[in-house]
Amino acid sequence: MALKIGIDVGGTFTDFVVTRDGAEPAIFKTLSTPSDPSIAVVNGLTDIAASLDLSLADFAPRIDTIVHGTTVTTNATLTGNGARCGLLTTEGVRDALEMRRGIREEQYNNRYTNVKPLVQRKLRAGIRGRLDRNGTQTAALDLEQVSQAIALFKREGVQAVSICFMNSFANAAHEQAAAALVREQMPEAYLSVSTDVLPSIRFYERISTTALNSYVGPKLNHYLDQLVARLRQARFQGLLLIMQSNGGVISPQLAREKAALTLLSGPAGGPGAGLFYVGAHGQDRCITTDMGGTSFEASVAVGSPMIKNDGEIARHKIALPMLDIHTIGAGGGSIGWLDEGGMLRMGPQSAGAAPGPACYMQGGQLPTTTDANVVLGYLDPEFFAGGKMKLDVGAARRAIEEHIAKPMGLSIEEAAAGMYRVACNNMAQGVREVTIKRGFDPREFPFIPAGGAGPIHSCLICEELEIPFQIIPRESSVLCAFGMLMSDLKHDFVRTFVARLERIDWEKLGLIIDAMSREGVRQLAEERIPEARRSNVVTFDCRYIKQYHEVSFAVSDALLAARDSAAIARAFHAEHNRLYGYSLEQENTPVEIINVRVQAVGLTDKPSHRKERWAGADASAALKGERRIYIPETQAFASVALYDGHRMAYGNRIHGPAMIEQETTAIFVSASFDCVVDGYGSFALFRKGREDLVKSGLHAAAQSDSKEEKEALA
Repeated sequence: MALKIGIDVGGTFTDFVVTRDGAEPAIFKTLSTPSDPSIAVVNGLTDIAASLDLSLADFAPRIDTIVHGTTVTTNATLTGNGARCGLLTTEGVRDALEMRRGIREEQYNNRYTNVKPLVQRKLRAGIRGRLDRNGTQTAALDLEQVSQAIALFKREGVQAVSICFMNSFANAAHEQAAAALVREQMPEAYLSVSTDVLPSIRFYERISTTALNSYVGPKLNHYLDQLVARLRQARFQGLLLIMQSNGGVISPQLAREKAALTLLSGPAGGPGAGLFYVGAHGQDRCITTDMGGTSFEASVAVGSPMIKNDGEIARHKIALPMLDIHTIGAGGGSIGWLDEGGMLRMGPQSAGAAPGPACYMQGGQLPTTTDANVVLGYLDPEFFAGGKMKLDVGAARRAIEEHIAKPMGLSIEEAAAGMYRVACNNMAQGVREVTIKRGFDPREFPFIPAGGAGPIHSCLICEELEIPFQIIPRESSVLCAFGMLMSDLKHDFVRTFVARLERIDWEKLGLIIDAMSREGVRQLAEERIPEARRSNVVTFDCRYIKQYHEVSFAVSDALLAARDSAAIARAFHAEHNRLYGYSLEQENTPVEIINVRVQAVGLTDKPSHRKERWAGADASAALKGERRIYIPETQAFASVALYDGHRMAYGNRIHGPAMIEQETTAIFVSASFDCVVDGYGSFALFRKGREDLVKSGLHAAAQSDSKEEKEALA
């Protein structure tokens, strides 16, 4: 495998993972540059080149592939800093963005106010013209009104235009005619057409997704212009791929056209990486979390990462396929504060990279999770980021004392411990959202904590959720960037096809699936994916008659070829039962298809597991000394063993409580857990007395010529 680099641009740090044939993955981190994230990308590549005694100009041409995840579109939406947009829609429904589904999100909250629409009302133009639900024209499109709206957009300084007409999913003619006028009269505008972005039923979901695409499109375009220019200046000549929300990668050009595909670009690499590491332990399911500087993401994977076809970002609906990742404002930079009742809260406000936590000495004055971790001894102020950054313990203590300890009548240490527990409880609740609320028992899943601060908090999170087993990869601090290198090229297509299962027009259905499959083949061929590495996955969105929501499930080629409606119905009943705890199979309730989806997948080369040599259970060679840290189980400080994670090897065991330090992360092994290094270099933490949980991972990597190893594993 040639030289590949995964890059994850976060709110505080930008992460890099470098892989190539026969070499252990190399990890690099650099502070993010929010004003222009591409600067941090080049800074990191420069650091990587320097580690090889090369200049950036000499190193960049050697890079075969860069896979890049970005939070540019996410942050634009969360901060309300997207483009100034205009909307062309059907006359009489221009307020759909404001009316939404007509349902209050918080039914009993009298202070509830609706989310501010992405397009101002004066810039939402209703155009005469109508199609019925079958796509038949009942009133011609008024092109003169379209031109008048375009003139208004020009006067108002609109940067992006969305087009979404009623029932256009059944006939794109009206939207394409309006789009042609926009391209002619407003060529500089970013244009989103609903039948290109999301050609499916459900008007509100379609108009919201199209508006989101326009809202973030100019921001992403500007960023990609900067990134491509800087990479070109550095003499990079390889392949640049952009991570998308469904866990796959796409070309920069497609990302420009469908910017909304990148709204979960940053954390999308995590679930795939989690499966890679639990695979070494003979498992195919896991909970993956990523604790960054600003946010905490949690997701579940069972065989493959869980996908959903609709979601929300900053309360705006988006109906594109995306990984089922739940995000909350809980990171190293999350600010501690007291609410009106004097209760301690953590986040969602974050100090970010600038000014950062108080201990960063960059102007931050407010107490954060990182400040609490420094006070509690989990972070070494002299070894943060491998010693590249020095932390000011005094500044952390002063911030906690002023804003938390004194107002609550606590000591600084008690306040820091409270901040730590609240942050962990918040993250445990985030994990519940993707497990218990999705019908999964978190106790049955290995837990993969990631992000620079993730392994500091993972034991307390697992205690809260009664999870007995954790796997912490050596690359955990950059897990999402590593996961990006595991990603395949993926293209999603959807068409509305409404029919009861027992009355399917199989010929028509086949034509729809074939058309989407051919488009997938075309795009993968343009991306130089060999035919043997291409595949398609067909998914149906089905529901019981008159039900409000659909359930998505994969339909095999064999079922489609056999035209087996009964077997497809049974698959739907089973998935509905898993999600909601019941099905209506015994009642013979009719099932109908709403949408048909095709995902075209192009397989890419991936890193492989690396087996390490057996080193025995004794970890004393990695012992660095002792450090006084806070022990949650006893609610007191104690001196514990401190280990160098880089020197720990396959088979090494340590008993909690203990600390393990690496350059880019620290691992807190609480008093309830022990740790063993598995055959692939990961730190496997298991609840005391549950050695059985790690046996499979140790046996799987066993070297057949090691007698000592065989005896230890017996």
